[in-house]
This record gives sequence, C-alpha cells and structure tokens, in this order.
Amino acid sequence: MEWQRWQSRKNFERKFVVSFISLPGANRWLFAGVHLSSGAKWIEKDEYYYYDLVEDQSCSEMNGRIVASFSRTGRQSYLNAENWIKQITLSEILGERLAIGEFPGFKAINLTKAELDLIVRQSSESWRTALSNVAGIYLISDTESGKLYVGSASGEGGIWQRWASYAANGHGGNVELRNLLNTMSEIKRSKHFRYSILEIADIHASREDILRRESHWKDVLLSRSHGLNAN
Repeated sequence: MEWQRWQSRKNFERKFVVSFISLPGANRWLFAGVHLSSGAKWIEKDEYYYYDLVEDQSCSEMNGRIVASFSRTGRQSYLNAENWIKQITLSEILGERLAIGEFPGFKAINLTKAELDLIVRQSSESWRTALSNVAGIYLISDTESGKLYVGSASGEGGIWQRWASYAANGHGGNVELRNLLNTMSEIKRSKHFRYSILEIADIHASREDILRRESHWKDVLLSRSHGLNAN
C-alpha cells in the first residue's frame, strides 16, 4: 500500500485504482486490491506525489488469490479500465493468498529494495537458508543513475547477514552508499535500488579470496571509476 501511494506523476486521477502484479509466465497477473483515491499532494523534498488511498474492504478477500489473464501491449503502467476491461479474463482463483515466492536460484535473483525488505522482514525460510550458506559477490544497482556498487559477503551468516543489514538501513555500513542515501528519500531507495548476485563461494572461503574476487568485479564493471565504489 505504502509503495503504491508514491507516484512520480499524477497517475491515479480516478475514483478507483485496481491493482495487479505481474506473475511469472505469459500474461498472468495477480489481483492486489481495489483502492479509493482521494487525490494526491506534492511532496517537495521527495519530488513525488503522495496519494490518499483507502482499500475497498469488500474486495479484500480476493487479494492475492485471483489470477487474471491479460496481454498488455506497450510499456504503459497505468491503463484506463474502460479501454481494456473486455480483454482481462479470469484465469484462476487460488485457495490461499499467494505468498513470497520460493528462492529461485542464485542466477535468477534481481530484487528491488522493497522486495528485499519484505523477504528479510518475513524471514522467508527458503531465501534465508540459501543465502546464509554461501559467501559471494553481489551487485547493488541504482536504476535512476545507472551506477553500480559491488560488495562482498563472507563468514558466518553469508550473504543473508549482509543483505539483512541493507534491509535495516539501506547502506550496510558502507560509507559510499550512506553518502548517496543521505541525498535520497526512502521511497526513491525502494523504487530505484536493485540487488543481485555476481558469484557465490563456499561459506568457509577465506576473506582474502573473497576480496580478490570482489576487486575483479569492480574492475570488470568499472564501479570504481564510474560507479559507487570508492576503493
């Protein structure tokens, strides 16, 4: 709800906002609620509109359960229902609300800050188990500027422990990221920061070996000269 309220433009100038989340597979969308909009106010310091949205509780029982089939053309995120409603069909109704997906494998990780926060907050078992048992090199991408930050995790707790600290404060103790985040609002962090893994290593690998691999990726991705790494 809070993530949806923040919009870079006046996208919800309607009485009702009907929300769907894209699912894996072709043209599959998960129903995420109906909300009544009472307009928005401009938040100068964040440079975003903040919408007054209230969920319609009469529809809430189906949140996370209805799967719709819909082929959206183009990249427009906000569509007027009267132009598209006849093309949206009911695909299935799930017996229970869809929860956070199981861990997809290290090569498939590409999380927004909001998704990472949710996974850590709910301590998703499959994610925690997988990420706690490996060391490795990870990538943080600022999709607004295109700049990259290469980091590493080793020792007890592995990547999970490191990423949990990012979920807590956004910077994990890194001076470079802290300085950047001081210039950004929380909503911009959740929308523009993404987390992925470049390579994994044995949890018992030496810190020196991990740092050498971290340096390699910084060189490859030019994250020192054109990104967010200071060293």
